[in-house]
Amino acid sequence: MTIREFKMPDVGEGLTEAEILKWYVQPGDTVTDGQVVCEVETAKAAVELPIPFDGVVHALLFDEGVTVDVGQVIISVRTGPGGDEDAAPAAQAVVEAAVPAAPAPAAPAVEEPVAEGRQPVLVGYGVSQASTKRRPRKAVEGAAPVVPAQQPAPAAAPVAAPAAAPATAVLNGNGHVAGERPLAKPPVRKLAKDLGIDLAAVVPTGDGGVVTREDVHAAAAAALAPQAAPVAEAPAAASAPVAAPVAAAAVSAPSEGAARETRIPVKGVRKVTAQAMVTSAFTAPHVTEFITLDVTRTMKLVQELKDDPDLAGLRINPLLLIAKAVLIAIRRNPDVNASWDEAAQEIVLKHYVNLGIAAATPRGLIVPNIKDAHAKTLGELSTGLSELVATAREGKTSPADMQNGTITITNVGVFGVDTGTPILNPGESAILAVGAIKLQPWVHKGKVKPRQVTTLALSFDHRLIDGELGSKFLADIAAVLEHPRRLVTWS
Repeated sequence: MTIREFKMPDVGEGLTEAEILKWYVQPGDTVTDGQVVCEVETAKAAVELPIPFDGVVHALLFDEGVTVDVGQVIISVRTGPGGDEDAAPAAQAVVEAAVPAAPAPAAPAVEEPVAEGRQPVLVGYGVSQASTKRRPRKAVEGAAPVVPAQQPAPAAAPVAAPAAAPATAVLNGNGHVAGERPLAKPPVRKLAKDLGIDLAAVVPTGDGGVVTREDVHAAAAAALAPQAAPVAEAPAAASAPVAAPVAAAAVSAPSEGAARETRIPVKGVRKVTAQAMVTSAFTAPHVTEFITLDVTRTMKLVQELKDDPDLAGLRINPLLLIAKAVLIAIRRNPDVNASWDEAAQEIVLKHYVNLGIAAATPRGLIVPNIKDAHAKTLGELSTGLSELVATAREGKTSPADMQNGTITITNVGVFGVDTGTPILNPGESAILAVGAIKLQPWVHKGKVKPRQVTTLALSFDHRLIDGELGSKFLADIAAVLEHPRRLVTWS
């Protein structure tokens, strides 16, 4: 039997660190070559890491939420002949030495099947159809507390037995086992961390004393509204004149111990996005132009395409036709599709369009792009947009999907915003902000009528695009959306 170490790999190009979001295994679990053992968040995306050998988990060297440098060992595994047999007695010896015998039998391990259809995430690593075993859940009452084995001592070091513990777990006022880590799933722990909520202070409502997302949200709401506590706890017989001053005092001064501020570490995708925006804003000279236009005909075409049986199953929306209009405008103004090479002092014209779509995710703003969008049909473009958005929402966008973009679209209209002055994605020449489409009074054929109107804002790098070229490009986009027949006549 040997101990093999798995180091944090470089899951992107030039990345130096990653945060461990979630462990899928625990010490004592059996793992196989290609099995996903954890999920990490890099500066670009969330990635699942498969382990490249078989064995039994010996130790997890870092907890969830810890940022680890590339090259550091994150997990050790017992491998070789007899690995499973040697691991079980060793794990049992640790538990027997640390905890006195309890009358209640240990809970059986719960197996969770790995999700079907998982795709490889690293070159050279396959996927595994094996199940992942979770360690037995600690009993809340009537059983001895189990000592966590996340950081076991080396095999050569003696294990010191702590003082004898009572056989029955003691519950604190919030329903947790006194002195034990509250039971909660990793996503719930991350939610509590983001909201600044101490899980030990949350009253659990899940089965077996598990803290749920609803419990965390309830605790957060209670923290934001401290004035409700004195009123709710007051005796029913209390008179109104007494209750009113209590409520007023709670509003004027927060309750003792209530947090007035929450600090959120800037890391991962959000950190890199912030750095990129600062670099872009103070490197590329931005110019923003606006145009307000009538898109009533485009909205009618969207509905007609939705009803077209030839496009059944495709996601048809205004963004699809806006993307197509941008691609047509690039074809008519090819010089806008370029980048600035500072080292060589050259303008690099791109003969392909990798169309970026800004997507808001729980981890921050990301801009994946549709490769070679200029060569796609309307149906292929629709499929590409749907896959891009779905992958981004799941947090599974790969670093490769966010590289080599040329021009980006950001749809701020979905938030009810009329328009904005977007900052360029670094390395790109332009970004188009699409505002909300609303019914507004508009002069149509000499009469004021309610029409579907929106505002487009185009920010561009003035080193690459001068005012004339930028104006023609934006005007062509608007012309296609005002008269969508140009989707055909200008193609």
